[in-house]
Amino acid sequence: MTITIEPIFNEPALVVENQMKSLIIADIHLGIEWDLYNSGFSIPSLMQKILNRILEYIESVSPDRLILLGDVKHNVPQISWQERDEIPYFLTTLAEQTHVDILPGNHDAGIEILLPDSKEVQLYSSRGAVIDGVGYFHGHTWPSPELFQTEYLITAHNHPTIRFIDELGYAVIEPAWIRTRLKKEVLETHYRSGNIDINDEWKDPVVFIVPSFNELCGGIAFNESLEDDLLGPIFSCGGIEMNNAEIYLLDGTKLGLLKNVRKLYDKKII
Repeated sequence: MTITIEPIFNEPALVVENQMKSLIIADIHLGIEWDLYNSGFSIPSLMQKILNRILEYIESVSPDRLILLGDVKHNVPQISWQERDEIPYFLTTLAEQTHVDILPGNHDAGIEILLPDSKEVQLYSSRGAVIDGVGYFHGHTWPSPELFQTEYLITAHNHPTIRFIDELGYAVIEPAWIRTRLKKEVLETHYRSGNIDINDEWKDPVVFIVPSFNELCGGIAFNESLEDDLLGPIFSCGGIEMNNAEIYLLDGTKLGLLKNVRKLYDKKII
């Protein structure tokens, strides 16, 4: 069966179909309001609003599983009272609708104690997993080599955006999808040091970088960033092809290749 990957129009969510239909969402960052409160900003909890949006997706798409691609929670290293109160309810409600897979991110330390007692919620390794023929990992760790044996690899972590500036200097930041490839020759250096041969069944997967679901999190303007500005070892080492990455806005607008929409001021493209 052919794997299809389609974004939900105007939303930071993907639908992946193979033997099953999966709904993919990344970087929810539940509990960020507590962090902002400690910094002097008082914002009501957005958990119920976020939950309602996802439930609407589930009703519309009817997925067999929901894949949460890391950073379900926000506060690290501690777990805030808000997260202790909201996350079990949030996950329980979702698990009543569909199976929930969690690929933990760097903000998900301790999330295992917040998981509901349900066989419909499964927590994977931070190094990622292959689910229904597609590789998934958050992006803050080196991925498991088995992910390179898939046709498609879906990751997150960097909250990709594109920053537009008009002639008067007014800036608008839009979340974006990134579609690109890996640089095998760069990755080989790291994995060879661990006596791992990634040439075995290498399939040169197409890589999708997913935008953040939570608008409060901000993001990295890829058109103003170099490889060493990006987060996660596979990004900062240059293991992701960025210059020839394809950029899409949430409304489906294709901006073309990243190298053609860069605005780097005094930085030099390497």
